[in-house]
Amino acid sequence: MTDETDRLSLDPLEEKALWDKTRLGDEDSRERIILAYRPMVYWLARKFRTFYGTYPDLIQEGMVGLISAVDNFEPERSNRFITYAYYKVKGRMANFLSRVESKAPTPVDDEYLERPENFEEDLDLMEWSVSLGEGIDKLPERERDILVSLVVDGRRVADVAGEQGVGVSHIYRLQRRAIARLKSLFSIGDATSGA
Repeated sequence: MTDETDRLSLDPLEEKALWDKTRLGDEDSRERIILAYRPMVYWLARKFRTFYGTYPDLIQEGMVGLISAVDNFEPERSNRFITYAYYKVKGRMANFLSRVESKAPTPVDDEYLERPENFEEDLDLMEWSVSLGEGIDKLPERERDILVSLVVDGRRVADVAGEQGVGVSHIYRLQRRAIARLKSLFSIGDATSGA
């Protein structure tokens, strides 16, 4: 994600207050969150190569993904909503295009237009990104939180350890355990060992 998507989020204090009200059933707060993150749907839709006539439906699918992300997000887990929503919206769009076009969609960035030989590799990367997001969701809560903090949010191990009240070595152990679970989930060891 670029700085463009990072600018979509609300002020952290305002967003926290909106999430608190949303969890209490305040529809206006829920709508404000949806509207604040709506530009991310359009931003992601531009990343897919699709026919012009499919674009409105792609936006609609993205909005359904965003609404679902808002309704299922758990702020108490201290994850960033934009990261959670990004994978939900992108996955929903990719699934929609796969159904409509009966083929895997091709993500597009400006750099890919200059170097079209990268399309196949980057399509695989996009599919892995969506799968990885789903795999991370299946991890035990503590391992998931550590992996998201370190890998997705790019935080320092020492900072995460301090917040958790544990040693740095414990954070590294949780990270290794989470990565091992993901490897097992995707059977990476079997694919590379020739088994």
